Amino acid sequence: MSVFTYKARDKGGRLVQGMIDANSDEMVAGLLTEKNLTVIAIEKRRLNAWHFDLSFIFNRVNTKDLVVFFRQLAVMIDANMPIVKALRILVRQTHNPTLKMVIAGLADEVEGGNSLSSGMDAFPEVFTPFFVNIIKSGETSGRLSQVMNYLADQKEKDYDLESNLKGAMIYPAFIISALIVVGFIVMTFVIPKMTSMIVESGAKMPFITQVLISVSSFFAHFWWLIIAMALIAVFAISISLRTEKGSKLFDLMKIRMPIFGNMFKYIYIVRICRSLNTLLKGGVPISRGLEVVRDVVDNKVYFEVLSNTIKEVSEGNSIAEGFAISEDIPVMVYQMIGVGEEIGKLEEILEKITDFYSREINNNVKNLSSMIEPLIMVVLGITVGLFVAAIILPMWQLSASM
Repeated sequence: MSVFTYKARDKGGRLVQGMIDANSDEMVAGLLTEKNLTVIAIEKRRLNAWHFDLSFIFNRVNTKDLVVFFRQLAVMIDANMPIVKALRILVRQTHNPTLKMVIAGLADEVEGGNSLSSGMDAFPEVFTPFFVNIIKSGETSGRLSQVMNYLADQKEKDYDLESNLKGAMIYPAFIISALIVVGFIVMTFVIPKMTSMIVESGAKMPFITQVLISVSSFFAHFWWLIIAMALIAVFAISISLRTEKGSKLFDLMKIRMPIFGNMFKYIYIVRICRSLNTLLKGGVPISRGLEVVRDVVDNKVYFEVLSNTIKEVSEGNSIAEGFAISEDIPVMVYQMIGVGEEIGKLEEILEKITDFYSREINNNVKNLSSMIEPLIMVVLGITVGLFVAAIILPMWQLSASM
């Protein structure tokens, strides 16, 4: 999400200013309209690329924190405990400082006469429109504790999926990072000393040794330039990702890249189907559910897919017809959704799609883990072999000629 600043006027004509996290200015306008504010100006905040908030990094509210929060709140509400009292208890039980402050503020909002969903809407950095809308539907239908439990179940599944992905990628990421650092040190400081004797001997060197000496010499003399170029590249990428075109290109690359592309595509399909299923089971209308899912999918490509689908639905067409237009939605997905719409069992079909692609993601993660480890070992063996050949071969020729 990006940070937007806004200016608006309330019903009394008073000027209201502030900042809000959202995916687009249209989403900001919608959120302000829901608060009965008249929008004057919306501007995307330009953040300094070097600026970051340490308190946000170390005390951020993650999925696990929210799962525990909703689960505990659901239990207390189910026991007929007043919401304000339940929130005050959770303030004392919560260890995350950021979430503790948010729950305290939420308790103040509810105690002041607002509904729980309206209170959550005041903290968009923690409670996205997805949470707000499904809690609102639970309040309207009188099934608040049931909706919270179901919401916690679904977010727990999201957390498990994220944990599996992170766990599978930690080892390869660590090994690759270590190889890059060690390779840089070896090429910059070790190889030049090892090859200096070969160069001084004046012996004829094989091509592989000449390449190694040239590369290590460049590293030894221009290591500062390599580090500077790496930092500039990271800085340029971080800046481009903040732009509309850059972020869209990055999102497109994620789902089109070889090997990993299908896995990312399945992740977004699961996110869309699971979120929509949760909202529909919570009593949110289809059109509103699609709008909420569009704003939380966190991918520009699928944001456009869902925007087109919302337009199709508003014109009287089905969700399946909207999905069928995009090549980034698998055929099986929109065909199954079409069947679900025809027989009136859309929620069940969405759940089956979610379960199927969740299993596909887990299988892909296992396959990638089992494939990456031997691949790293092969690359490492070849690299070490080339280094050894480049050093030993000229020494052997030199000793043979003496």
